[in-house]
Amino acid sequence: MKNRHTAESATPTDLLNDLRTLVVEAEQMLESSVTEHSGEALQALRTRYEAAQERLGVLYAGAKKNVVAGAKYTDETIRAHPYQSLAVAAGVGLLVGVLLGRRSQ
Repeated sequence: MKNRHTAESATPTDLLNDLRTLVVEAEQMLESSVTEHSGEALQALRTRYEAAQERLGVLYAGAKKNVVAGAKYTDETIRAHPYQSLAVAAGVGLLVGVLLGRRSQ
């Protein structure tokens, strides 16, 4: 199976499906008898594994970039509106406390 996804278009679901397929094919290769094509099959599995590893690295880097950007935006918003942020946090805490208090009764 050729690498039909580019690193930019890979979603986590696509990556997981590719990894599952890779594992199934590796298990099938291990269960089957040794043939003259096993070297080629092993090389194909290595190539696919390296491609999946690269896509996972790109996916991780993108997720990390998004998390850092979200944290910076949150920090800027809280610093720009400290009293409103405090009021929202107190309101959420009160709501959670009321819900947990009702649940325990």
